[in-house]
Amino acid sequence: RFHGEGYQEGLAEGRHAGMAEGRRYGALHGARISSEIGCYLGFALTWHCLLQKCPDEKNSRKIRALDSLIGMIQKFPYEDPTYDKLQEDLEKIRGKFRQVCSMLNIQSDFRIGTERSSLTF
Repeated sequence: RFHGEGYQEGLAEGRHAGMAEGRRYGALHGARISSEIGCYLGFALTWHCLLQKCPDEKNSRKIRALDSLIGMIQKFPYEDPTYDKLQEDLEKIRGKFRQVCSMLNIQSDFRIGTERSSLTF
């Protein structure tokens, strides 16, 4: 009898702890992805504005690539964590970001922050 009660109590406690841990992990992981995507969007919008100031043939290719990146980011389903292609779309955005960085001759593994705390993607 006590064994069964102990098992049920332990099971309920484990479920509760697992839910709390899952929520914390989900919030942290979601915040990281949002921060990464936000950084890409700010980067793309800034370069888009800079390149539009001096239009030429070289810049038009770069602007088209930036437009594509901005479009991908704007279509990204931030509010739907159950979206089945979320990881796939995130990888496409990362790939497009690397392509744009290559076109702009910028390292894609840049760091933001000080020596102590830095944000890397």
